[in-house]
Formats: sequence, structure tokens, C-alpha cells
Amino acid sequence: MPNKSQINLKTLPKHVAIIMDGNGRWAKSKGKLRVFGHKSGVRAVRETVEAAAELGIGYLTLYAFSTENWNRPKYEINALMKLLVSSISKETKTLIKNNIRLSTIGDVNSLPKDCRKELDETMKITANNTRMQLNLALSYSSRWEIVDAVKQIVTDIKAGNIKADNIDEELFGSYLDSSHSPNPELLIRTSGEYRISNFLLWQIAYAELYFTDKLWPDFGKEDFYAAILDYQQRERRFGKTSEQLTEA
Repeated sequence: MPNKSQINLKTLPKHVAIIMDGNGRWAKSKGKLRVFGHKSGVRAVRETVEAAAELGIGYLTLYAFSTENWNRPKYEINALMKLLVSSISKETKTLIKNNIRLSTIGDVNSLPKDCRKELDETMKITANNTRMQLNLALSYSSRWEIVDAVKQIVTDIKAGNIKADNIDEELFGSYLDSSHSPNPELLIRTSGEYRISNFLLWQIAYAELYFTDKLWPDFGKEDFYAAILDYQQRERRFGKTSEQLTEA
């Protein structure tokens, strides 16, 4: 299995995003309820955050709950919300100890009050931490984020704060909910599914995509290292040729 010593610390992606998929199938394979899978997935979150911070990754974004997830059975949603509150409460000391800043993207106002309160408190406590920024995508979808940005831009145009002619990629990006982080250079998805699932569509225009068959509860540090090593073996051309990169 890959290990930390094989990774070139000089060519790390600044930002890694992960679609944490497979909790339900993992639980089903063990004859358990889906909620058991979500609870077991917390360990994978902890290991991944630790691995990223230890390597020196600056930003890590985890797709924790999508806007589409609100369509799941109510008992599962309630269990997920309770798990979110308890997990954040338990991990706050660890975030402080490891100098990790917590942030969120998504329509967090749609979350239950106790979830928002726990998130707000932890984000306030960790606001000055500098080792790594951990973004939780909660009640998030990329289409929601893009539409919300358009609404804000229209409002500012009407108010005379900006002109339509001034809109470019940089300005549009500044209105996105995720504007506090650079675009991800690596997107990981677990569970063997090959979909983006409405996640950071604008931001991953030039991200490297890495898919693994591992179900999220089985994902560990070695799996994260494997994704980083795979990323480091790729040639990132951004529309240029290999020869142009060599000449540069």
C-alpha cells in the first residue's frame, strides 16, 4: 500500500475535495441500517483530515450533505443531523489542537438550529487557525451555489455596485459560496461511482478526478495517499502542450 514517505511534499495539491460516498451500501453489506454506515464514516473523516493536515494540504472540502439529500427518509435525515452535531462537538478540541479552521459551504440556513449553533460556535473558535481549512459542504449543490451567485450579482447591478460589463470569471467566482477557498486541484470520489453529483461544478473545471472502489467507511490514510500519488503522476497542462510545459 502507498505510504506517506512516497509523496513529494513539494508538488501537493493546495485543495482537495472529496465526495464521501458508500455509507449506505457499506452498512447494507453488513446487514445494518444506513445510519450505521454514516456513523462508521466518521472514522474515515477523521483519518482523512489527519492525513491531509499531516501532509500539508491547505484546504480540504468534504461533501457531507447535498440539497438532494433532503429527499431521503426523514428518520435518516434526523439521524444525520444528530450525527453532525455530535461529531462537530466531539472533534472541536481536535481541530483546535491541530490548528485546523472549520468553514462551510452551502445553504446552511436550511439546517436545524442546533446544527447551525454548533457549526457557528466551532467556526468562531477555530477562525484563527492556520494549518488547514476544512470546508464542510452542507445542504450544498453546485447549481444552488451558481444560481445564488447570479441572484447576488443581479442585486448588485440593480443597486449600482457593479456594471454588467465588468462581469468576468474572476468577479463571478467571488460571488460563489466557496470563494474563501482556491479551486480544488484534486477531486476524489469513493464507492466506485463515476459521477460528480452536482458538486463544485464551476470550481473543478481543471481538477484532476480520482475514483476509487472503496466505500467511504473503509477509506483510510493509505487510500488518501494513493490518491495524492496518482495526482502527482499526472501532467497538468491547462490547455497547453507537453512541449510548452517543458520549455517553460
